[in-house]
Amino acid sequence: MSDEAPKDWKLKLHYGQTDTRYEHFAMVADGEVLEANADFKTEVGPCVLSMKAWAKDTEEAAEMMIAISNHLGFKMAGKIDIYATEPDAPPKEKPYGYDLKFTPYEGTSPTVQ
Repeated sequence: MSDEAPKDWKLKLHYGQTDTRYEHFAMVADGEVLEANADFKTEVGPCVLSMKAWAKDTEEAAEMMIAISNHLGFKMAGKIDIYATEPDAPPKEKPYGYDLKFTPYEGTSPTVQ
């Protein structure tokens, strides 16, 4: 599937008119922002990171989240909750993540591993 998806990509995917070798996942992880990031408007402190991804399986989705979070200065405190979900963006030729959200909260920082 190309990067230029038609407007009816979701219908075509649902009815099998579009093929993809990837599955869609939503992921959530608790942790801490260690380095502020102006692009994502994050500040140092406890935070929940969520994102969506097209990946071949849950393992690839988790690896993707770890790599992206490390790159953005977010350290996970424990496990990643991964859910198979309906997509909000079409699949592409390669796996990818999107819709990253950092949600800060007040309180004690989680135990970062």
